Amino acid sequence: MGISMKISKLMVLGISLLMLLAALFSPVSNKAEASVSWGQEVTEVAKRYMGVKYKAAGTTPKGFDASGFTQYVFDKSAADIKLPRTSKDQYKAGKAVKQKDIKEGDLVFFNTSGKGVSFVGISLGKDKFIAVTVSKGVSINSMKTKYWKDRYVGARRVLK
Repeated sequence: MGISMKISKLMVLGISLLMLLAALFSPVSNKAEASVSWGQEVTEVAKRYMGVKYKAAGTTPKGFDASGFTQYVFDKSAADIKLPRTSKDQYKAGKAVKQKDIKEGDLVFFNTSGKGVSFVGISLGKDKFIAVTVSKGVSINSMKTKYWKDRYVGARRVLK
């Protein structure tokens, strides 16, 4: 083997070693994972199901009802939180949050039946939430619209 071949192999080995060290000690590689909050992680999972249709008593991507959707999303996210099955029971979970303090990943509750808490969604922050509705399936909604504003009951934080 000639000297130039040995030098080439050493250069490739040296470059590979430098790349490995850079990847191991790069502050970006470790911080990128840590920068995603639980709320962001939950809402990213929720967004994967955009367009899934409403199904009464539905708890899977074949069709969801409102609380079936939130229960499924929190269970499948890295947060791995087991929510109760119904929106009324989910309203008892976690801790209460004032409307002005709602953060991404908080549960938001509404009275759509005239009989107390009957609907739940997941806050995306900035007055937006994701939920499954009869008319639109899993979709993003605004808490500022008259319909949702008039029916808002409260919010709960189940994420740490």
